[in-house]
Amino acid sequence: MLLRIPLVVTVLAAAAAALLLPGAAVSRSAQNELDATVGPGFNITLTNSGGRVTHLDAGSYTIKVSDQSPEHNFHLSGPGVDQATDVDATETRTWNVTLTDGTYNFKCDAHPTQMRGSFTVGAVTSPPPPPPKKKVNRLSGTVGPGRTIALRSSSGKRVKSVKAGSYRVSVRDASASDNFHLLGAGVNKRTGVEFKGSKTWAVRLKKGKTYRYRSDARPTRLKGAFRAT
Repeated sequence: MLLRIPLVVTVLAAAAAALLLPGAAVSRSAQNELDATVGPGFNITLTNSGGRVTHLDAGSYTIKVSDQSPEHNFHLSGPGVDQATDVDATETRTWNVTLTDGTYNFKCDAHPTQMRGSFTVGAVTSPPPPPPKKKVNRLSGTVGPGRTIALRSSSGKRVKSVKAGSYRVSVRDASASDNFHLLGAGVNKRTGVEFKGSKTWAVRLKKGKTYRYRSDARPTRLKGAFRAT
């Protein structure tokens, strides 16, 4: 009887190890998977199991990138890493990266001061969180590619009316033959017809006024309007 006890203990220990190891492997895999999202609207995030990434252990990671906007992109950079999606397309990508001690930054290249974030890795500790920013009303204008023009809210919906007040209007001009011209009471902002690139304007929209946007090259075909209420 005494000879059987070690055998039983050994079998039970082996069974317990078999049950624990798969779960441990799944947990570790989940810890090393990150989710990057940009759009719709002016949203950009990097999360791990649903939580915002602020600090990670050094090591290898798989990043699943969901680029949901043709006006923005997700650009990750830092020690040994420089990966980006395209600004003018929506796409899904998977990046396999190795993160080392240091600070990593992510941003939208079209709106680098408005859409950005950072995190630290390894021995580098997270800085104190920045003070909360004052909410800024945002609109996003696009012209091109092709014969298209639009003005959208921060949620990505086409603008038909907005609350009166101060706004930051970010324009992505992807056409060398059309421009984006916003005009109305106290506002007259435009990109050049041959210009391609991004512009950001600070404007104040007055209550009860109608504002229009158009391409000066095709003012009757490429146009839109909205009202400040």
